[in-house]
Amino acid sequence: QVQVVESGGGLVQTGGSLRLSCAASASRSEFSIDAMDWYRQAPGKQREFVATISSTGIINYVDSVKGRFTISRANAKNTMFLQMNNLEPEDTAVYYCRVRTAMYTYWGQGTQVTVSS
Repeated sequence: QVQVVESGGGLVQTGGSLRLSCAASASRSEFSIDAMDWYRQAPGKQREFVATISSTGIINYVDSVKGRFTISRANAKNTMFLQMNNLEPEDTAVYYCRVRTAMYTYWGQGTQVTVSS
């Protein structure tokens, strides 16, 4: 079982920045992560993909965050970050980290990001 914990959410004004973190750990055995992703879910909407980074550094973003968000990863520490700049009210959502291994997918509990206008 892999535990996934997000942190770094909060309340910011339009144009502000936040840096989210995601840490994956396992209590009993080592594990190898294939990719780590960020998703978000706004009130009343479906969860949507935001960004992904593979173990080899391949990165993709949803169009709405390109140029504003930057995903990065510290492989040795099974940790991922999402630097979010120039935030907009439309970015308000619960942000979730997803960890993909060869056999399973794990989700965190989410961290709230609120952008005030």
